[in-house]
Formats: sequence, structure tokens, C-alpha cells
Amino acid sequence: MKKLITMGILALMTTTVMAQGSDSYIVKTKGVKKVETPKTDAKQVAGSTTQEADKPQDFVGRNFPRYGLCDWQDGMRFMVLPEKYDMLVNTFRDESNNKEVSNGYFRRKVMVYRGHAVGSNGRARLNFTCQDDNKQYYFELPNGNYEDYCYNKIGVPTLAYLGDVDIARSLLVGKTLVTTTTDYYIDTDYESDAADLVKVEKGQKVKVVAVGVGTRSFPVKIIVEGKDGSEFFQNVAMSKTNCGMRDDEFIVDNAKHLFDGSFTFEEEDERQQSASLGDYAQYMNKTVHLKYPTTMKVIRNGAGSRVVTMAKETTFRIDGMRPVRNSRYVTLTLSETVTGRLYTKNVTFKNENVTGDIDGQKEDYFGYLFSEGSGKTPVKTHTRRRR
Repeated sequence: MKKLITMGILALMTTTVMAQGSDSYIVKTKGVKKVETPKTDAKQVAGSTTQEADKPQDFVGRNFPRYGLCDWQDGMRFMVLPEKYDMLVNTFRDESNNKEVSNGYFRRKVMVYRGHAVGSNGRARLNFTCQDDNKQYYFELPNGNYEDYCYNKIGVPTLAYLGDVDIARSLLVGKTLVTTTTDYYIDTDYESDAADLVKVEKGQKVKVVAVGVGTRSFPVKIIVEGKDGSEFFQNVAMSKTNCGMRDDEFIVDNAKHLFDGSFTFEEEDERQQSASLGDYAQYMNKTVHLKYPTTMKVIRNGAGSRVVTMAKETTFRIDGMRPVRNSRYVTLTLSETVTGRLYTKNVTFKNENVTGDIDGQKEDYFGYLFSEGSGKTPVKTHTRRRR
């Protein structure tokens, strides 16, 4: 029953996106072409997933079913994206004359799967209709036997599965994600696939501005906008349908080409950050006072607007704690007990003594800076500088 439902969704997906040209899948970080996803995609392609899109756990497993070659159904759509070595060996033959056709001709064209058959020469073939020229082509299996070939992971060369792109577009565009690596890319040329590697802050909140097609191995190209307004992208494999790679190959440099290797949802990031507090959680809602003067940021309208120096003995309640990603620091949210004003202060709970830097140690280490309970002297604050 589950398989029938899945096939039904696949058929609906094919019907609703057939009108989309291949150009709608080409997105770039420079002058990104905004493409409106048909409203039917989110409901029909994702099916029940639209209600679950905001849940971060197992996002890929829930929404991107993997189709082995033996499970391909009529109507599945792919884009031809040949690599350099694909220019040496052609993939498709013209059904009308059985002649090979250059992979260069098919670049960025959409091929629609039409099942498998046995040719007059006794060799098995996979049949396709080219959506761009409406002609029939086929891929002849190397060993001639469909049952033997379809169980391996070789698949069909050059083909990037567009089903993953359609689903990712319907679920991710406009969403806020968090970067989980430092290596991403920017496009350097619209007509080609040339791109430069860029370094990005890990743990940065980004907004998905476009989703298009990437490569055969990593079909989903996710373009995001960073906090400074710059755009960068990552090509990722979602279902790994026809990606031509084994699961154990997604390691080291290829790990970032899995969705979880480059992105996580904002909600999941916050959950992980909260969970990483560990033993620090015992300090939540505690009343503490300063043992030394120190600088803090004043929170105004939900953000730190200026830096002030807080006097010794000033009393606070610890209202919030959040680990600072990729560091030993924790950001404390502190409410002053007398005035109710809110402040933030980055501290460490690890006593890392640095010779000749005792003042710096007091400034950072929670145990030196704070003591439990209320202070004795009146509160005095002095503006240090504006930010």
C-alpha cells in the first residue's frame, strides 16, 4: 500500500512539473534567477511532508525517498549534466536510427524515463523522452541484462535526478538554516559550472534564496544568503538516486555534500546548543554578584546596543545561557535585580590560567568574576563605548 501511494505521488509530481523548462533549474549566486515553484508542488510532491517540513529530525529520510534503478517508474525526470570524462563516451542513442548522440548536445536538457525494454540486438535498454526536443532516446546497458545491472549503483551516467530538486525547492526556499561546515562555493560564470571555494563562518544563520540543479552526484544546489547579504551555495545529495556513489564515499571532503554535512535547521541548532549546556544548566536562575568590575552589553529592543562597565557587587539573576559555537565560552543573559535591565556577558567555566593575564582571567572565568548571592553595594554603571 505504501509503495502504491509513493508511486501515486511520483505520478502527480511528473504531471505538475512537466511544464517547467530546464532553464528553471539553473540558479546562480550572481544575479540569481528567482523561480516561483508551482503551488501544486508543495502539496503533491511533498505529500504529507508539508506538515513536517519544520521538524528537523531526519529531514532527508522523511522527504526524499531513494529510488534504485530497479524501482524507477515512468515519468521520473532527470537533467543531463555531463562531466569532462562524459564527453569521451556518449550515453544515449537516437531511437530512430540507433546512432550515438553527443553528451554535449544533451547538456542541461531534461530526460523523462519511459521504462526498459530489449532491443532488436538482444541487449536491454532504458528508454527516455527528451523534454526539450520531444524525441526518443535510449541508454543501452553495458552488460545487456537489465536484472543484473539495475541492482548495482552505477545507474545511468550524466543524469541528475530532478525529483529531489523539486521537493527541496518546495520545502526549503525561504527557510532559515544554520551552516555546519566552512567550505561553500560561489558561481563565477553563468553559462558554465565554474565556481570558487569560499570560507564561511560555521554556525551562521542563513536564508535559502533559491534551489536548483547541481551535479549528477550532488543534484540539489542550495543557494543561501549570509548575514552580510552575500550569497553562496552547496551542491548536496538528498536521496542519492542515481548519484553514482556508494554511501561510504560520502566522507572527508565529500561529507559536506550531504545536507546534514552543510546545513541544519535553526530549531535543531538551538536544540543542540541547549543540550550542550550540560552541567552549566545548574546555574540557570541563580542570583549572583560581581566580585570585580567588568564590561557587559546592554540589551535594548532584543539586541546588545552598547557596552557598559558594571561595578563590583552588582547583583544579577542568570536568565539565560547559550554556548558560543566553536569556542569555550557561554553567553550569559543577566537581569540586574535592582533595575531589571538586561545584559549579556561571555564567560568560560574552564579555568585556563594564563601567566601575566590575571585581569583577563578574572574578566572571563565565571568562578573569578561572580559569586553566588546578592552583593552589598549600590549599582553603578558607566557607558564605555557604543556599538
